[in-house]
Amino acid sequence: MLDVTLIRTHPDQVRAALRKRAVAPDIPAFLTLDTAFREARTTVERLRGERRRISTEIAALRREGTPAEDRAAALLPTEELHATAKALTDELARAEARLVELGARHQEFLDALPNLPDDDVVAGGKERNQVVRTVGVPPHLGFQGRDHVRLAQELGLVDYQRGTALAGRGHWVYRGEGAALEWALLNHFLDAHRRAGYEFVLPPHLLTYEAGYTAGQFPKFADEVFRTDDDHFLLPTAETALVNLHRGETLDERELPRRYVAYTPCYRKESGSHRTAERGTLRGHQFNKVELFQFARPQDSDAAHLELLARAEELVAELGLHYRVTKLAAGDTSPAQAKTYDVEVWLPSLGAYAEVSSVSNARTYQARRGGIRYRPAGGGKAAYVHTLNASGLATSRLLPAILEQHQRADGTVLVPEVLRRWGLPELLRPA
Repeated sequence: MLDVTLIRTHPDQVRAALRKRAVAPDIPAFLTLDTAFREARTTVERLRGERRRISTEIAALRREGTPAEDRAAALLPTEELHATAKALTDELARAEARLVELGARHQEFLDALPNLPDDDVVAGGKERNQVVRTVGVPPHLGFQGRDHVRLAQELGLVDYQRGTALAGRGHWVYRGEGAALEWALLNHFLDAHRRAGYEFVLPPHLLTYEAGYTAGQFPKFADEVFRTDDDHFLLPTAETALVNLHRGETLDERELPRRYVAYTPCYRKESGSHRTAERGTLRGHQFNKVELFQFARPQDSDAAHLELLARAEELVAELGLHYRVTKLAAGDTSPAQAKTYDVEVWLPSLGAYAEVSSVSNARTYQARRGGIRYRPAGGGKAAYVHTLNASGLATSRLLPAILEQHQRADGTVLVPEVLRRWGLPELLRPA
């Protein structure tokens, strides 16, 4: 959520920043609504104060047991106070109803606003994404390479047909060395992050609406997740759970940064198609991901962002994969995030890159929605934390990249050395 004070004091700055996302809210109309909302709130507070004062006077007269003849001579007899109290109650009810109506409209406007992109994030959609660096060169196979779908089938790693039979299109089954490879990737990532000081978390997969709201996914994207009848939903990413670990809390500054790593499957309504760029495990309704999350002080969040990016890059590099880092344009950045870097691996069969990690800084956007603050160590007013997240890493596109980049002419695939400690052979061979 954006700081409403920023909208009031710098409306042109907010409008210009949102224009980079091709979003054009009616800021003048909101400011008019905001003024009416604040006036209504003041009116309700005044009426409540008057009602409390009159109630106190009535109670005092009753306690004193004032004789009838003295009461009749009083400046404000009890009967008159009761009449005034009733009129105030009626007026207050109307004022509160107006405040509720204005407050709902006020909140609806704020809920719909995406985060402001950082100043160095360019305007436009994905066509404006900027390649920050390219690491290594695309592998030269020296033979006609197979695509990842064919390799996974010939090696007996992934059963697409039975996955579809079990759960429908967009699902698959890892089998044999394929399941072992998937598990080795997850174990390797978790081990690396735990050694770096991240606290390991296994969160619930079913979350409440409030969790989706805090993450910035609801209400706009509420229809894009798998929902239950009791208003729970399956998490689309562990970020949704991790950002809510400290919802409604005020942390001690000395506890920051709080750094977490979680493993969960991710559940997405949107899945791939039969198009070449989305076949196999590249895009599905369920995939595995290790997620990194940080709660940081505002002055530390830029450094934390780069640290998360470095962690993601290191893992990709350890797998011996050619990749690149891209800074997303404003229109391609998630609505809750101010800046995002994507780490993308090379897929030879597509002649293109596929994202395996998004590394993002939400600034105070999620913290405002979830009421997550920290209290300065030296005293003073509590402030909102900055929240950051990174895939560390998602596996469903790493498997295709490993298969295609490390394949050999005889149909075998070289297993990255860092994964062999988890019981994998040096070479994956056709089944």
